[in-house]
Amino acid sequence: MALTSELGKQIKLKEVEGTLLQLATVDNWSQIQSFEAKPDDLLICTYPKAASGTTWIQEIVDMIEHNGDVEKCQRAIIQQRHPFIEWARPPQPSGVEKAKAMPSPRILKTHLSTQLLPPSFWESNCKFLYVARNAKDCMVSYYHFQRMNHKLPDPGTWEEYFETFINGKVVWGSWFDHVKGWWEMKDRYQILFLFYEDIKRDPKHEIQKVMKFMGKNLDETVLDKIVQETSFEKMKENPMTNRSTVSKSIMDQSISPFMRKGTVGDWKNHFTVAQNERFDEIYRKKMEGTSINFCMEL
Repeated sequence: MALTSELGKQIKLKEVEGTLLQLATVDNWSQIQSFEAKPDDLLICTYPKAASGTTWIQEIVDMIEHNGDVEKCQRAIIQQRHPFIEWARPPQPSGVEKAKAMPSPRILKTHLSTQLLPPSFWESNCKFLYVARNAKDCMVSYYHFQRMNHKLPDPGTWEEYFETFINGKVVWGSWFDHVKGWWEMKDRYQILFLFYEDIKRDPKHEIQKVMKFMGKNLDETVLDKIVQETSFEKMKENPMTNRSTVSKSIMDQSISPFMRKGTVGDWKNHFTVAQNERFDEIYRKKMEGTSINFCMEL
């Protein structure tokens, strides 16, 4: 399947078990699937991309891991600190290769659904940290991300993208399946399931949960410092997290900044009344039988 971006270049995507993935990832699929997880791994799992707070939770985890030491967290840009399991762009080393080269305990990241995750993660009894964001804000965020990321298909108009998203025809697949899959696994494995909206509402409380889950014990001052350093405003200005070092040919931040708003409820500026009613109906059907509850506005 080839989707043309607005630059006229074709972004080739391929399906794996009904999920669209980037071609380089699919070409590397056997290496990804045979990845060997270790019991002391911590895997950060999110639906893509910044849409679900991936960069935010990575920075929080990194700050906790380094006891709030800002300098240590400036050692490399965020996308180089935690190997991204399914990432592939030959001839650069793949996410799997980077993870293999990393000393334990490793902190890794993925956008894969539970059905596509390399099986060794389930077998190794490692820890998983999942962050979910409400579907409407996620759709808006992913839409703007696809507009500026030239490695992903052009999203088309908002109306077109609305259809693409609800049908799960985006890279990494359906939001509904992704969130439901991880929610259903949360009591069977060591999974800390967090909500983007909760981190926004009470960052200190949620960061404390992450700290306990990681087996760390940091004092109040360090905790307060982490809350401050991982605020949206701070991270938007931080070249180590705001992707400002990424080439414009890959991410054009003049189209839309990588860290755009980071708010809850921005969907109201995009959804029409009709779209909202239709979305709610689809949501009810697709999420039927699951106990998960999302906050749609703060």
